[in-house]
Amino acid sequence: MSENKDYSGFNAALMAFSVWGLIPLYFKLLAHVPPIEVLGHRVLWSTILLFGLLAVKRQMSQFMDILKNPKTMAWLSLSAILVATNWLTFIWAVSNNRLLETTLGYFINPLVSVFLGFVFLGERLNKAQLLAVSLATTAVVIQTVMLGTIPWVALTVACSFGTYGLVRKRTVVAAAPGLAFETLFLLPVALVYFAISYQSGNYHFRMDDLSTSALLSLAGLATTFPLICFNIAAKKLPLSTLGLMQYMIPSMSFLIGVFLFKEPFTNAQLICFGLIWVALVIFSTDSLRRHRKTERQLSDKENKLAAPVRS
Repeated sequence: MSENKDYSGFNAALMAFSVWGLIPLYFKLLAHVPPIEVLGHRVLWSTILLFGLLAVKRQMSQFMDILKNPKTMAWLSLSAILVATNWLTFIWAVSNNRLLETTLGYFINPLVSVFLGFVFLGERLNKAQLLAVSLATTAVVIQTVMLGTIPWVALTVACSFGTYGLVRKRTVVAAAPGLAFETLFLLPVALVYFAISYQSGNYHFRMDDLSTSALLSLAGLATTFPLICFNIAAKKLPLSTLGLMQYMIPSMSFLIGVFLFKEPFTNAQLICFGLIWVALVIFSTDSLRRHRKTERQLSDKENKLAAPVRS
């Protein structure tokens, strides 16, 4: 039974991370559309699909609970701005042949999350984590010096998503109701942009360009489908397995950027990515070791409790 549960969880995780890893191909097809318009359609169609999902899963009451809590709404409003920043930066980068910079950001993201936990949540860094964060910082500094520019795309992607995770960690809401509130919060801005674009004649969702319109309408599915799969996987797989599998996303995007999009890969980027990959090996090995240690301790405790008492 447990094996079947893990197997279905693995398949769900594989599906989620595969879609997220391949999503640059989708956004590349929309490179002729302004990134902010693509973002607007991602917000619009995601809102529609998410509320449909809430109705099917009977989670509307959880969404209504959010509306009754001003503090939760404030935190989710902030997380909405952060996720919109992340999405817009990613879409812009793909359209402007800078996908590799986003992959660097997503490789850095776990280390940014550890650092944010240290700064804002008082979580202590062990030696392995400190070394990993130091290597990531060194990598960014080296690339900045060698290229003469700050890798702002990578840092924006990593910091926006890392901070988004921090904010959502402080907000006790389920994934779908929370994301539904976030997209609903962003929807008025998207609708205003659509109206202005339509009046100026620069709106791309129209009958004389059905292929572009169809692609734009798929933005919601591209957002919600992997989220559903991820939620299924999160309930059935250990967090250590899920965490390691998440590296599929930037790895797939990296390969797409180098071999399909033919983006230049400089020596500075090679050094930077090399240091980041070493940092991630250290970080992942340490995380896996600590997870197994915790599992052994829990298993030993359960065995002691289950052992017969001798008179």
